[in-house]
Amino acid sequence: MSSSSRHILTAPAWPYANGPRHLGHVSGFALPADMFSRYQRMAGNQVLMVSGTDEHGTPIQVQADKEGVSARELADRYNLAIAEDLRGLGMSYDLFTRTTTRNHYAVVQEIFKGLYDNGYIFPKTTMGAISPSTGRTLPDRYIEGTCPICGYDGARGDQCDNCGNQLDPIDLINPVSRINGEKPKFVETEHFMLDLPAFTEVLSRYLKGKQGQWRPNVLKFALNLLDDLQPRAISRDLDWGVPIPLDGWRENQAKKLYVWFDAVVGYFSASVEWARRSGDPEAWRAWWQDPDALSYYFMGKDNIVFHAEIWPAMLLGYDGQGDKGGTPGSLGALNVPTEVVSSEFLTMEGRKFSSSRQVVIYVKDFLERYDVDALRYYIAVAGPENNDTDFTWSGFVRRNNDELVAAWGNLVNRSVNMAAKNYGAIPEAGDLNDTDRALLARSREAFGKVGAELERSRFKNGITEALEVVRDANRYLSDQAPWKLKDDPARVQSILYTALQVVDDAKSLLTPFLPSSSQKVHELLGGEGVWAAQPRLETVSEEGGPDYPILTGDYTVEKAVWESRPITPGVPLSKPTPLFTKLDDSVVEEELARLEGK
Repeated sequence: MSSSSRHILTAPAWPYANGPRHLGHVSGFALPADMFSRYQRMAGNQVLMVSGTDEHGTPIQVQADKEGVSARELADRYNLAIAEDLRGLGMSYDLFTRTTTRNHYAVVQEIFKGLYDNGYIFPKTTMGAISPSTGRTLPDRYIEGTCPICGYDGARGDQCDNCGNQLDPIDLINPVSRINGEKPKFVETEHFMLDLPAFTEVLSRYLKGKQGQWRPNVLKFALNLLDDLQPRAISRDLDWGVPIPLDGWRENQAKKLYVWFDAVVGYFSASVEWARRSGDPEAWRAWWQDPDALSYYFMGKDNIVFHAEIWPAMLLGYDGQGDKGGTPGSLGALNVPTEVVSSEFLTMEGRKFSSSRQVVIYVKDFLERYDVDALRYYIAVAGPENNDTDFTWSGFVRRNNDELVAAWGNLVNRSVNMAAKNYGAIPEAGDLNDTDRALLARSREAFGKVGAELERSRFKNGITEALEVVRDANRYLSDQAPWKLKDDPARVQSILYTALQVVDDAKSLLTPFLPSSSQKVHELLGGEGVWAAQPRLETVSEEGGPDYPILTGDYTVEKAVWESRPITPGVPLSKPTPLFTKLDDSVVEEELARLEGK
């Protein structure tokens, strides 16, 4: 571990446990977070990547009712399905857990109490919506109508996606239930509110201090929201959720903490659970209380408000840093996010992803048919990093064939093949000429360039630069044409040595993006052991609760490092097998037909 090693928390958004993941989901929260974490580990930093499934709230209750199962049974099913999806993607979580653990309940209640004791949570009688036909509470998100501020027709009861303003369902024009289309009935109900206006000043200072550091679209959106912060309900009339930890409320089965409040605490509760499972229950403090520790939260743009405003406000309030002052809760002051890394949306063949309308490709189905690294490559190079982008099958096939197969796969194949055929091992370098040295220097320098892009979560720039090295090496091999130099064996050795050194460097440069194929290249070059570790799914127990699956992994065994390492002449090489699968153009028609349900 280098002396400049930093503690870095990677916090991918918590997927909601109401169905398997599709490509639209994982392009925003999952793959970017993993690429970032893998790079930071290679650079010698101490990474903690934690998340889990978000399992409370009405949508799960509604779906469970529809399927005739309990909310817990539904959450169990999708928690496992999502964990399997993320394992398939190679997501290197230290802990992927869930919000239905006793640990999570205890940590959420502790954050609530800290905020309550500091005066940032207060009770208020509000008008709540109920379904006239069932008598059940209708959550804000399940009510739609016209926005009273901008006139947008599909505004939800908690927020208008068009103008970004917070709303109350009662303010909507012509509100209707999304569950059954009936007009909700509004009745008086008492709830706890988070006093967001008390954080306007401290949030303003926090966000303005991020100028030039955050993606401009994220910062602009977050700063705009400061103009009109309103107290926000953090409890709900619902029997599926975390109990409210106050006398007179704890026993009330019909009132629970609101799912958004408990879900954002998950980053912290998962860190506490990870520490306990690591054998050092206090280990989380290095990531949450050290002033030099850094934290990066990855999500889609629909989550900015929770991560750039509400979660920082909750942390600041727990620390006693809002308008009302206060003292840190019993766990001590906690770090606010260093950066909220939000992606835009991914569409599918020009249409919005929709499981209900079958405009979807699930991760599991995708991985049954195609290489995981082909997907990771596509998301890195063509994903919705700074603007909405469209996933097309023709684009996927083209990039797989022209870039992965024809550029990177071809470079690995031809250079390892020639060296294996001619020498059976990595050859000794003879006298290197200026062309050889220029390519080797270019390859070494790419670590600084690609690393700088990955530090800033600029995955597209990073992978594009790494692939330029690959293209330069392919050009070099074609120009040097070692197959024509039968009369100059020393020169052939120098060319193949140079090419293999660049293959080794490119393997390292591409590891954060393509861990699975980079492991294969490591082995093709005679490397042993784990180059890029993969997560594993295991079942764990919790005192007083049921067993459940988690994703975890041992990333300390990895050999991957972020630097050019000299290859060793004499290491045996064997004939390589292709690194990637070339896709036939017919894949496009097949997948489009599948999408149309044919």
